Amino acid sequence: MSSPTPPAVTLLTRPGCHLCEAARASVDRVTSALGLGWAEVDVDGDPELARRHAEEIPVLLVDGVPRDFWQIDERRLTRLLRERLAG
Repeated sequence: MSSPTPPAVTLLTRPGCHLCEAARASVDRVTSALGLGWAEVDVDGDPELARRHAEEIPVLLVDGVPRDFWQIDERRLTRLLRERLAG
């Protein structure tokens, strides 16, 4: 039996965003503790993402689904990722 595919964790940010700094630290703490990686995407490089999330940056996506914006709830993210890892 194979293990479940690790969840894809993506943080949408933009340069100069003070909330993004705290979000990066939160996502990094949680994913590091669980042995997971994560990706950061600058929405200013993607017009569709910039339009869709203009006022919500930073946005946390897990497997493409928005889970948090502005501030990351580390306990909720930990719980969600553990559930995904358990399959």
